[in-house]
Amino acid sequence: MYSAHYLKEKLQLQQHPEGGWFKEVYRSGNSIPSNVLSNDYSGERDYCTSIYYLLNGDEFSLFHKIKSDEVWHYYTGNSEIEIVLLKDDTLEKKLIGNGTEFQVVIPKNTWFAAHLKYTSGYALVGCTVSPGFHFDDFELGNRESLLEQFPFAKKEILLYTNS
Repeated sequence: MYSAHYLKEKLQLQQHPEGGWFKEVYRSGNSIPSNVLSNDYSGERDYCTSIYYLLNGDEFSLFHKIKSDEVWHYYTGNSEIEIVLLKDDTLEKKLIGNGTEFQVVIPKNTWFAAHLKYTSGYALVGCTVSPGFHFDDFELGNRESLLEQFPFAKKEILLYTNS
């Protein structure tokens, strides 16, 4: 098994604004015209995008949401990733990794964060987004706003937000 350090170098991963490490590996050459997308989107979007995403040790992904569905694919590591989703009036947790699920779908416009189940490990996943990811569609969670909207998830919101 490879180390997290080896994978960061080999895959040329960079720090992600939400936490962890990433590299875009695919962006389709074709676009969906804005006139056929919902009004949620500010313009045309690629059909699909894909990244590598790595969490190591006590790193985590801050609560955020995007305007497209996102599929996480497990590749390797010695820890599972726990994904925490806030939807409607529920807190849902999903595991992705060796011995659990190998794919997890995050529905569009769903607040979610992620962390390793075992902080002595790491996990490398891929994230595929369709319509393709665009930073205009990304929203980082605001602690105060999330606490107001999801008071039942106070512990998780305090852990996975900056402010």
